[in-house]
Amino acid sequence: MLLVQSFLFRRSARRIYGPSRPYTTGPPLAFVFDIDGVLLRGEDVFPQARRALDVLHGNNPWKSKIPFILMTNGGGVKESLRATLLSRQLGYEIRPDQYLQSHTVLRSLASDAEDPSRSKSDSHILVIGGVGDSVRDVAESYGFKNVHTSLDVLAWNPSIWPFHQLSDSELDSTRNTDFSSICVDSVFVFHDPRNWALDIQVMTDVIRSYPNSLGSYNRSVSNHGVDLHFTNPDLLWRAHYQVPRFGQGAFRQAFQAVFRAATGAEYPYIQYGKPSRLTYDYGTSMLKAQYLSQTSHPSKMFMVGDNPESDIAGANGAGWHSLLVETGVYDPSLGPPTHTPTAIVKDVEEAVYRAIEIANVK
Repeated sequence: MLLVQSFLFRRSARRIYGPSRPYTTGPPLAFVFDIDGVLLRGEDVFPQARRALDVLHGNNPWKSKIPFILMTNGGGVKESLRATLLSRQLGYEIRPDQYLQSHTVLRSLASDAEDPSRSKSDSHILVIGGVGDSVRDVAESYGFKNVHTSLDVLAWNPSIWPFHQLSDSELDSTRNTDFSSICVDSVFVFHDPRNWALDIQVMTDVIRSYPNSLGSYNRSVSNHGVDLHFTNPDLLWRAHYQVPRFGQGAFRQAFQAVFRAATGAEYPYIQYGKPSRLTYDYGTSMLKAQYLSQTSHPSKMFMVGDNPESDIAGANGAGWHSLLVETGVYDPSLGPPTHTPTAIVKDVEEAVYRAIEIANVK
């Protein structure tokens, strides 16, 4: 019955909704969408995604734009680039301020307006992940000034990890740095690492060298002087391969297992990305910036995602409505999801219409 009602609602909605106009009172809901497995898979856009965006851009009962952002545990490049590429794929403009990647929240660490003493803009930081120095570019765009990569470390001293020879392109991405004269006090895993062995070794060396320069060795790491940040807890993610692939969460598990074997204990860390509350709070602030001009603000927040462990768990923890689609990580044939959503829907288009129904649209 619910599926029939939803289908009839969609047909009616497409028939009676008029052209978009600026809203005054504003719709009573706002959306946060995951990307991979919800709007697209790999480079292929789901046709339902374009129809869902048509509703958000005015083909709805309010004939107004419904505020929304995209929240992904992906990353590795600037938000402006991701927004441009996705706009081309979807056929709708996606602005950089609508694009929340796993590491976007780190902007607040580079420039803390409320407490400048907490800013890490002048600290020496190690960034992990991505291709070449792509995440260095991201970190510097956020305001970090002294950004280093594991490839920089290997170029400085190849004996750090003698099992990898830098390619010409990797060497071109490095910066000549004397690590014997600086102290790295923070490690940020911005994106999925490409060379787990090298990165685990360099991260461990940085942590065990503190508070001295790289190359020193402290038997005790109990002072936990190096801040360690991971931006994506996903063990698995969905790509073109028929079953999900290991993500940054798997790398964190591998790092901690090696570090525990070497030192006797895991190293404390801060986790960002879905389902962390830090990321959902940041997403709320991004949405608020979109509807500041409205006389009334959305009273219902809807997260549309494909991964119960990240999307649904995070939305439930934030007190939002959660809609789980069947086009990504979640496989209904394997049983009920580990975290119970507000509703399970076929795809993102169905999710948008179900949310409008929940918002009591007449």
